[in-house]
Amino acid sequence: MQAICQSLPQIATLALAVVVSVSATSAMASEGGLKAQFDALRTQLDASTFKHPMLLQSSDTTNGRKGDVFAIVDKPIQVVSDALKDSAYWCEALLLHLNNRQCEVTKKPGSETITLKVVRKYDQPVAAVFSVPFNFRLVDSTPGHLELGMSSTSGPLGTSNYRITLEAVAISQERSFIHFSYSYEENFLARTATEAYLSIFGSSKVGFTVIGKTADGKPDYIKGTRGLVERNAMRYFLAIDAYLTAPNEAQTRWNAWYSATELYPQQLHETDRATYLAAKQEDSQHGMDH
Repeated sequence: MQAICQSLPQIATLALAVVVSVSATSAMASEGGLKAQFDALRTQLDASTFKHPMLLQSSDTTNGRKGDVFAIVDKPIQVVSDALKDSAYWCEALLLHLNNRQCEVTKKPGSETITLKVVRKYDQPVAAVFSVPFNFRLVDSTPGHLELGMSSTSGPLGTSNYRITLEAVAISQERSFIHFSYSYEENFLARTATEAYLSIFGSSKVGFTVIGKTADGKPDYIKGTRGLVERNAMRYFLAIDAYLTAPNEAQTRWNAWYSATELYPQQLHETDRATYLAAKQEDSQHGMDH
């Protein structure tokens, strides 16, 4: 028994070393996987029809909706990591989305929570917000790789299991490859209500996936719930990109986000620049008041 007790410190040290080794191996595998993904998508990225080397994928199944954005950004991985590895910085980035009005971070030992306060439509008052608390987790931050995730088990109006993930890897000294993913689930009633709304009031709303051509030869874009998730995934990715452009200048990133969304007016235009900037100024002032 005495020999066992004397061995406990060594056993604990060995166990810790194994955990650290496994974590490091997992991070290296993840970094290598993202680099391999970049190599596989490089031709498509170079031929992207977006105004940026970027690809967008979406899915809509009975288990939920998901949008994935793959993109090259003209920022070194260290700049990307420094700007996005902290939960407080994510609040600033997420608030660029026109429907997000407030954001708070709560830090406790072993956990960080980002509470995002959202309105269903951009022109609703701040008093109409509903809250979505996300658990924030920094998975990996190394000189060549960043990985993090946010999750919320429950959301408003019949939605649940929100997942936001971001992974970035260096592809040169000055450029990084980013994979951003956004997903959530809906119960039957919420899904039925959303589909009904989109078929009536949102019938003109489209996404980015081209499913054919219209009678006059123009691209025929996907509609419905996949169009919805594609628009939201793109808005969030453009928020990240705008935040990377000006992490310390709110006005600059507000304008950068609005300008980026207006490159895709058919999908993303909701209001004029002055209205958007006024709303963000109000949100900023409200945050300072509280």
